[in-house]
Amino acid sequence: MQRSIALFDLDGVILDTEGSYTAFWDDYGSRHFSEKDFGVKIKGQTLVKILGDYFPEENERKAITDAINDFERNMSYPFVPGVENYIKSLKSNGIRTAVVTSSNLLKMENVYRCHPGFREMFDMILTSEDFSESKPSPYCYLKAMRLFGAGPEDCVVFEDSLAGLQSARASGAFVTALTTTNPEEVVRNYADLVIRDFNDSGIGANGLPH
Repeated sequence: MQRSIALFDLDGVILDTEGSYTAFWDDYGSRHFSEKDFGVKIKGQTLVKILGDYFPEENERKAITDAINDFERNMSYPFVPGVENYIKSLKSNGIRTAVVTSSNLLKMENVYRCHPGFREMFDMILTSEDFSESKPSPYCYLKAMRLFGAGPEDCVVFEDSLAGLQSARASGAFVTALTTTNPEEVVRNYADLVIRDFNDSGIGANGLPH
């Protein structure tokens, strides 16, 4: 079956930023919960869900929100190797594309500032403001499918975090996992295909996995 829609997570899939976020959240986790791997635990979830699940005090939520906003304002947003050419190739072959991210609009403005042509790379960009449920719920990917007028059989999802991979798997789409965040032995049980990045020969140069 030739699939016609590619749905991309953002951090760790399009942008090589997961290491920065892991360091940020690991610092908070070690200071608040004496938990070394807090960044891995919450990876892929919306900020609203993270704050709601782990930070009950309003003043603490505000402090973290201010800190992450400042952090993201000063971040660099390098592309994952090969992703720009891969997306261009998909579009030239008539495949529609969307970003489906837990990031909010404020963070995306920082991305657009670093990459002025980013919006034009995709047919659609969905952010946390578009979703009533956070990953690992499949809500975000199912909503993207509905907006395209498509079903799971038409779609390939590209993900890296465990929450994101669980979301993608539950949506019914073909799932491609990147090993930018977790090693292959961790992600392979959630994916139909595992790749290192978009220079990996496993994804094919001119289209989506069949």
